[in-house]
Amino acid sequence: MTTHEYDVVVVGAGTAGCYAAAALARAGLDVVVVERKDEAEAGHIACGDALKGADAFPEAIPKSKIQDAFTNTGVDHGRFELPQHDTVLNIPIPGELAVIDRLEYGRRIIDGASEAGADFHYDTVVQDVRQEGDRVTGVRATRKGDPVTYEAQVTMDAAGALSILQDKTEFDDTTFDTNVSYSQFCSAYREIVEVPDPVEWDDALVFKPTERAAGYLWYFPRTETTINAGLGFQMTEEPMKLVQDLRRDLEQRPEFAGAEVQDKLGAALPTRRPYDSAVAPGFVAVGDAAGHVNPTTGGGIAGAAYAGTYAAEAIIDAIDDPTEAALWEYNERVMDHFGGRYAGLDVYNVLSTAVDVDDLMGLLAALPGEKLAEALYSGSTSMGLALKVKSAVKSFGYWSTILDFYRTKQLAEELMDQYDAYPDHPSALDSWQADRDAVMERVYETTGAEPKY
Repeated sequence: MTTHEYDVVVVGAGTAGCYAAAALARAGLDVVVVERKDEAEAGHIACGDALKGADAFPEAIPKSKIQDAFTNTGVDHGRFELPQHDTVLNIPIPGELAVIDRLEYGRRIIDGASEAGADFHYDTVVQDVRQEGDRVTGVRATRKGDPVTYEAQVTMDAAGALSILQDKTEFDDTTFDTNVSYSQFCSAYREIVEVPDPVEWDDALVFKPTERAAGYLWYFPRTETTINAGLGFQMTEEPMKLVQDLRRDLEQRPEFAGAEVQDKLGAALPTRRPYDSAVAPGFVAVGDAAGHVNPTTGGGIAGAAYAGTYAAEAIIDAIDDPTEAALWEYNERVMDHFGGRYAGLDVYNVLSTAVDVDDLMGLLAALPGEKLAEALYSGSTSMGLALKVKSAVKSFGYWSTILDFYRTKQLAEELMDQYDAYPDHPSALDSWQADRDAVMERVYETTGAEPKY
């Protein structure tokens, strides 16, 4: 059996893995990225292609390296199609948005990490971890059909949702979050479709509720004529026939008449809060493998880039003795940057499991888009007088749902305050979790939803 020795072994060549590898290599550490796909397929990942926060990326891989993969930077709002109410709701979205060519982007970040000095081993399928006591010391894999072992000071799990590494690692004496189940994930499918004529909504991210189950369809324009079309459903629900359901909707849209499918791919992604702790002795999880995804949209590219970078910087400082305490600053930086906000957004996912879908769609159809956007993104539970008056008149019949949303928004903000107090040492995690869980109990009580965690 071949054995390779590195400072860090990164499993997975996605966004988090590549940004981490680039940062580690630039700091002079020996790092290898092991990727199950072959070199030609590496970077080919199922994704919605929509990117919020396109103006801000870590410098481990210079933005100039990936800029050309941003194929549509003209999107500035969400277009919510509510056919049951014969309504289209346009909601402005603050911040820089882009739709990207995910395959081109994937290849460019691999090139960026390689140019920084990281090694890449393709056709490598990880099957187990190496562990001494509670410390992970590497992985066992098959590379091009032959068994191979990677020994490392730190193993990084960047292998995506439902990663096998976490199933193989013994976490009993660590803080690593094991409160994870399939019901906290979404199953999704997407096609890249070329249409004959430019779509009229090339400046928007288009969303539409599915006919059944807790899910939605999306249409994201890479260009005027190249559309990322997809759908997903929460794994708590009865499975959808994703390919057939997408095909049915495409056939009903006149702009897709004569369209040709260029690519198709499916995936699972987290729709849950970030892991309470994504570190263990000698082990770090990043990106989808640590729940670093906006749980309401599935968007996770920018967060994964930062998570990979923050993990790398913690590893650089702790490489000689990578204990939980030494790696803990990574958890803190994730929670401070986006983790607390994502946990707050997850409260709305919890609410959605208890709200009647027809009531929710009716409420959205009744509210004025610009005022709704202002309320959603202001960071406050207050609702401006104009929105209150318009809502009172137009949303008669949905006042109970409005009250549920108002109370839920208050609890979401209270939860984010708890994340502002995230502990600075693993020994304080249990106490912090108790305080956080007390807020979540009130979320379940207020919404009437079944506990998610």
